[in-house]
Amino acid sequence: MVLVIIITLTFSCQKNGNTEQVSTEKAEMVATSTDDEKQFGLGASAPDFNLPDLNGEMVSLSSLKGKVIVIHYGTSWCPFCNAEAPHLEKLYNDYKAQGVKVFYIDVKEPAEIVQEKLQDRFNFSFPLLLDSDGSVAASYCPPDVQPDLARDEVMIASNLVIDQEGKIRFFSLLDTQSFDAKLEALRAKLDELLASN
Repeated sequence: MVLVIIITLTFSCQKNGNTEQVSTEKAEMVATSTDDEKQFGLGASAPDFNLPDLNGEMVSLSSLKGKVIVIHYGTSWCPFCNAEAPHLEKLYNDYKAQGVKVFYIDVKEPAEIVQEKLQDRFNFSFPLLLDSDGSVAASYCPPDVQPDLARDEVMIASNLVIDQEGKIRFFSLLDTQSFDAKLEALRAKLDELLASN
């Protein structure tokens, strides 16, 4: 079975006072359920990571096998990430009794900024992880999407759902034309995954 996903990307974020415009571009991600180790996309094994949280405790994806995991990549300066933040907290509270784990992976910001601009502002009940060099975000980036951006920047404001076997079952990149701040599509995928168990 071959899945083809067309994603339209357009966004404008403010970083350090500078507005960055990124032109609209269509990208295709193709994933096959039989060749998932060679292709990035739905059904592929999620790349492992080992990242510190704000308390310095290390969290690895491989230690969470058997759990459904939601990952949001973001930064304190991204308005789309900030719009999704309260909805991520609500999602966590709605699904934690079912064993769903939620992580916000901050890309390339120091812990002090993440604490002040994200944790103190949104009072998250789930861990914020620090991808200080952007290498984890880059490892999740689909090839050839927004080639003018650094691979870690493409992932900002993206959301993933990883199933109990460590496979990617939902993947959304920022699309400002149909921005889903309330995470409705992600919730629908979580409901589908949890109902199948």
